[in-house]
Amino acid sequence: MAKILFVLTGADHWTLADGTRHPSGYWAEEAVAPYRALTAAGHEVVVATPGGVVPTVDGGSLAPEVNGGPEGAAAVLAALGEMSALEHPLKLDEADLADYAAVFYPGGHGPMEDLAVDADSGALLTAALDSGKPLGVVCHGPAALLAARREDGTSPFAGYRLTGFTNAEETQAGLADKAKWLLQNRLVEIGADFQEGEPWAPHVVTDRNLITGQNPSSSAPLAVELLKALG
Repeated sequence: MAKILFVLTGADHWTLADGTRHPSGYWAEEAVAPYRALTAAGHEVVVATPGGVVPTVDGGSLAPEVNGGPEGAAAVLAALGEMSALEHPLKLDEADLADYAAVFYPGGHGPMEDLAVDADSGALLTAALDSGKPLGVVCHGPAALLAARREDGTSPFAGYRLTGFTNAEETQAGLADKAKWLLQNRLVEIGADFQEGEPWAPHVVTDRNLITGQNPSSSAPLAVELLKALG
């Protein structure tokens, strides 16, 4: 079948407004659910990170309370252990879009730290959008869209309907008043048509080849749409 590129954050923290480091990384469910769906359909997943560093999972995403209880948490941890691609990521600047049928960015607060300002990631996202290949991005993953720029300085995502982790969700998570900036605000600033769903409920928005999900619970539904787009 096809090869799918997963681009994960290489950061293990998110720097808050007061300069302190909030431990972070990628959010487990947002990597596991799409990985399971895509590999079950026969596709191969390849992971890339800035510098090729082994990505760090956000410890908070392994907690029972965000995985439906201890059994769910154990299942997510076991699933991560089966994702061997996580242990051998490509260097992001060496990933060639031509090798992949689709690109996917999971979230976690890590992308707010590195992918939001990563020029290689921004160039890949622009190329993926222009190629017409399915491009999936979920939760805080859309922070990476902020690094994508046309030669004239405009965002290639301006005018696209999309979603991501909302101000309301960041507030309810207790981090909005500690953040340097909020994702929803920045996406609106680049000219995106931000579509806000109910906090924590699954919400997926598709506009042309761009498929975005609002929060962790949106990752599995997003994977369904990604599979549809792959045909």
